[in-house]
Amino acid sequence: MKKISKYYPLIPVFAAYLVMFLIGFFIPGMWQMAALLAFYCALGQSWNIFMGMTGYVDFGYVTFIALGTYGMSLGITYFSQYEWLGIGIIVIGVVLALVLASLSALLEAFIALRLRGAYFAIACIGINEGLRYFIEGAKIWGGSEGLIYFGALVQAFGRDTVNQLTTFWSDFSVFVIAALAAFLNMHYMRSKIGYALTAVREDEDAAKVMGINANKYKTIAFLTSGWLGASVGAMAWGLKLGHVYPGDVFVIHYTVECIVVVLLGGAGTLLGPVVGGLIYALSKYWLAVVMPGFQLLIFAPIILVIIVMAPEGVVGLLKRKLKGTKLEMFIE
Repeated sequence: MKKISKYYPLIPVFAAYLVMFLIGFFIPGMWQMAALLAFYCALGQSWNIFMGMTGYVDFGYVTFIALGTYGMSLGITYFSQYEWLGIGIIVIGVVLALVLASLSALLEAFIALRLRGAYFAIACIGINEGLRYFIEGAKIWGGSEGLIYFGALVQAFGRDTVNQLTTFWSDFSVFVIAALAAFLNMHYMRSKIGYALTAVREDEDAAKVMGINANKYKTIAFLTSGWLGASVGAMAWGLKLGHVYPGDVFVIHYTVECIVVVLLGGAGTLLGPVVGGLIYALSKYWLAVVMPGFQLLIFAPIILVIIVMAPEGVVGLLKRKLKGTKLEMFIE
């Protein structure tokens, strides 16, 4: 019973994802909104695995999303001619996305994870920008001209199937990734990995003195976070858009959005990225409709007010309010 109860905090997270999916699926005109919410929740959960547990702020996280997009684009571009592969073409794209993310994560782990604080953040930005300009300058994967592969996708699957893949199934897969990211967050929090990373976050030098292999556990969290980010990029961008340009996918503001989502909800919490994703996506969408052109001007002070009033995030504040109650076991 105790082993099951430790996963109780997953209930409100999965319930939120289910409600979002049902609203999008059954209410006409709401699917794109539900998909947008799932996208930000998935990114928040994925980024939170590393930042929330270690306290390291990775400003180059968009690199994983971009490489995931390229992985899917390469899979479709080079394997769509083999029609007998069927849906295996998409599977190959996901595998390539994970391979590229792994190579990037291991490179960044070797270079950047040896650094701390602002030095780590700057190193991650440098790797992201360096990779972008290397792709453009060396004309790898189409260089600055990018890859356009929607036609190859139609040739492989037919227009009707592609319409389903790029509308419903690509968005549905983001819900699945968000759920998987939440489960891995919970598993890591309750395992040896989570305890080691918590020790690293509180005092890395003391953790090393106690015999904790900080680099090992940071690399595990970094790699896991990178895989999830690449999966989101592959399905939400690579499969959905049918094209990829380095100037569009290596944009650092997507990393900033991850940071905002996690800080709004509560870094290092399970429910935080969901709450933060909902607040951020709904506010951004609503303000863009009501006050087009002024949404960023209005949105910035709203974020500042929330963060100042609840520096531990909305979920952190909620945990304090519910401490000692029966609902406490469901909030993490």
